[in-house]
Amino acid sequence: MLFGAALQAAAAYAGPLAPPARLGLCAACHGEDGKARIPGAPNLAGQSQDYLLQALHAYRTGRRDAPVMRAAAGPLSEREMQDLARWYAAQSPCMPPQAGGR
Repeated sequence: MLFGAALQAAAAYAGPLAPPARLGLCAACHGEDGKARIPGAPNLAGQSQDYLLQALHAYRTGRRDAPVMRAAAGPLSEREMQDLARWYAAQSPCMPPQAGGR
């Protein structure tokens, strides 16, 4: 049993993630590191991989009403969406601003 668990753990770890091929599509607004570059765009760094993937599906189907995101998610394959969700989930989360402007 222990051996099987070790094999599963080794298979799950494939070393550092390589940036996804379609990262540029998202990076213009959300940044390569998941820290938003434009006002109004959410930070994606450190978000749950499942949440990010579900959000991409919701944008693609129109369940989440954001035309720019529907256009961005529409041409993505399932694998590309998984890769992007995995990438952003693996990035260091953004630190909230300190109270009092420090």
